Amino acid sequence: MINLDRYFAKSELIPAIIQEASTGQVLMLAYMNRESMELTIKTGYTWFWSRSRRELWNKGATSGHLQRVIEIKGDCDDDTLLIQVEQTGAACHTGNHTCFFNDIELCKDGE
Repeated sequence: MINLDRYFAKSELIPAIIQEASTGQVLMLAYMNRESMELTIKTGYTWFWSRSRRELWNKGATSGHLQRVIEIKGDCDDDTLLIQVEQTGAACHTGNHTCFFNDIELCKDGE
């Protein structure tokens, strides 16, 4: 198995950006610890660390909205992951396909 030390040299948690492999759409951002990253690599499905519940969670295990991992890439600083998945159902707990659906209006010309 790959040596994961480099990904956890700065922190016990690493952000993981989840992207739909077929469309490139960003679905969500979650955090992984060493154990959840190992489980993700071993099982081929995403596992995360819940910062609020302080426990591991397998995305979609209760809802059926699983994320089958297609590819995992680390960034240039080894402190963020990009995980491409095949998403079944909604990625967001709200029922939306992606967690990124709230538009923020930009100011126009210094308004």
